[in-house]
Amino acid sequence: MSQPNLTKLRANINRRKLINTMFAFVGLMVIATATIILLTLTIKMAIQGAEKITPEFFTSFPSRRAARAGILSAWVGTCLVMLVTAFAAIPLGVASGIYLEEYAKKNWIADLIEINVTNLAGVPSIIYGLLALGLFVYELGLGQSILTAGLTLALLILPVVIVTTRESLKAIPSSLREAAYALGASKWQTIWDHILPYSFGSILTGVIIGLSRAIGQTAPIITIGALTFIAFLPKSPFTEDFPFVSFEWLQAPFTVMPIQMFNWVSRPQAAFEINAAAAGTVLIFMTLGINAIAIFLRYQLRKGIKW
Repeated sequence: MSQPNLTKLRANINRRKLINTMFAFVGLMVIATATIILLTLTIKMAIQGAEKITPEFFTSFPSRRAARAGILSAWVGTCLVMLVTAFAAIPLGVASGIYLEEYAKKNWIADLIEINVTNLAGVPSIIYGLLALGLFVYELGLGQSILTAGLTLALLILPVVIVTTRESLKAIPSSLREAAYALGASKWQTIWDHILPYSFGSILTGVIIGLSRAIGQTAPIITIGALTFIAFLPKSPFTEDFPFVSFEWLQAPFTVMPIQMFNWVSRPQAAFEINAAAAGTVLIFMTLGINAIAIFLRYQLRKGIKW
């Protein structure tokens, strides 16, 4: 290669390295700025509501008096709704992802389903609320209940779980499947005993993202008729009589933490803003708690699995 061409090549390489370095620096600055802003707002909210976070705050019902108001019905309602959401969305989403990736024929119908599932992941949450209002509340007659709220949020996060499951299964090397088939394993044995254990950590990450999104939703819950003020709890799921389990709580009216916060911030008294800040801090820790449980489960499932 001639000297002028070599010089031009080196200049081009140096220019690309400079552009790459600048892009990395800009990306790092954007991430750092967003993280600092988020941490600042979170810390400010936690400091503002710290004085209100007491045992009485968790054991008191909402009240028109800010000093006596608590989040008992809100955090209980949130836990029950998320329980229904998890039981509805996780098995259905994982099973759908397994079928679409491992069993469905690769044709135009599968491509159409994949496109629609991917698009559903970006649909605004209020659309799911309107869908649930027409389907669950009016058509199926489930009413404005915990069951309706849980199924609504399950629909909301279902596309995320399906897409994450499919991508997790795709990431598993085909050599693992071939080795299982070579040893005489059936398709389901290969998936259940080999593919899922290795991909479950990534699937769980998608579940975490979905549940974290669902726990903070307000629009679809308001659309299906969640109460903004509720001073009672649903019936206990456990009873003293056989069969010692009751499902009446599924039909109970409810409220959740985001709606309780919205109710407080809409009031003119400054004391209610402190309550809202305290409730927001609790909601963040509830989200972190869900993440921590999922990470712990992922760690336990990955122990002993080696490539």
